[in-house]
Amino acid sequence: MSKKENLLQRLDEIGQSLAQRDGALALLGLGSVGRELSRIDDYSDLDFFVIVRPGSKNRFIDDLDWLSRIQPIAYAFQNTVDGHKLLFADGIFCEFAVFEPNELAHIPFAPGRIVWEAADFDAAMLEKPTSKPTERSIEFLVGEALTNLYIGLGRYRRGEKLSSARFIQGYAVDRVVEVAARIESAQSGLADPFDGGRRFEQRFGETAVHLPQFIPGYEHSPTAAQAILEFLDQHFPVNPAMKQAIQTLIKEKDTD
Repeated sequence: MSKKENLLQRLDEIGQSLAQRDGALALLGLGSVGRELSRIDDYSDLDFFVIVRPGSKNRFIDDLDWLSRIQPIAYAFQNTVDGHKLLFADGIFCEFAVFEPNELAHIPFAPGRIVWEAADFDAAMLEKPTSKPTERSIEFLVGEALTNLYIGLGRYRRGEKLSSARFIQGYAVDRVVEVAARIESAQSGLADPFDGGRRFEQRFGETAVHLPQFIPGYEHSPTAAQAILEFLDQHFPVNPAMKQAIQTLIKEKDTD
C-alpha cells in the first residue's frame, strides 16, 4: 500500500472511531490530507481537526483511546491547549486539534475536507469568510530586512552569533520570502497561507536560487548580510545611509 493510501485509510479509520464516540461531531482533514491531496508524498503526515459537542473537548484531549484503538501510540505530547502531536507505532505521524463549535470562528485555518460528520453536524460552521491577506508595503518589508541586518551584525560583532544568525539568516530572510512575489510571478505550487516558506523553492525559483547565500550557517552571518543587502539593492530602493551603516559593520574586521 502506498503512503498516500496509508494516510487516507488511517484518516478514514479515525473518522470511524469518532463515529463510535459520544460527543464527536466531525473530522476535518487539513493540508495534504484535506483539499490538497495531490501534495501527499512519502514525507506527508496527518493534520486534522476534530469537532466535538459543547462540553466534550477535554475528554477527547485527555483520553486518546479514540486513536489508540486503531493502532498503538508510540509517542504523544500535548503541544497546545487544543491538541497533540502523535506518532503511531506503525510510523504515521499526526498533528491535531480538538475544538467545540463556538471556538471555530476564532481559529485561523485553511479550508479543509470533511472526512466524517455526524448526521446533525452543520458544515456551515466550517465556512469562514474569505478575506484578502493584508499586503505589507515594500517600504515596510525592505525596512524590516535592512534593520534586521544591522541589528544582527551588531550582535555578531559582540560575539552573539546565535542571535545574529536569527536576525540575518532568519528574520531578514523571512522578509525576502515575503517580497519575492513583488519580484517574480509565483509558479505552480500551492501556497501555504500561514507559512510563506512552504514550497517556496517550487513557487519562486528565481529568488530561491539565492537561499544558499542568504543562509550559509552559524559562522557566516556577515557573508549572508552582504548577499541579502546586494539582493535588496538590486530590486528595491535602499536608503543610502542604512546601506552604508550595514556595509561598515560587514567590513569592520576580517569575516568569513
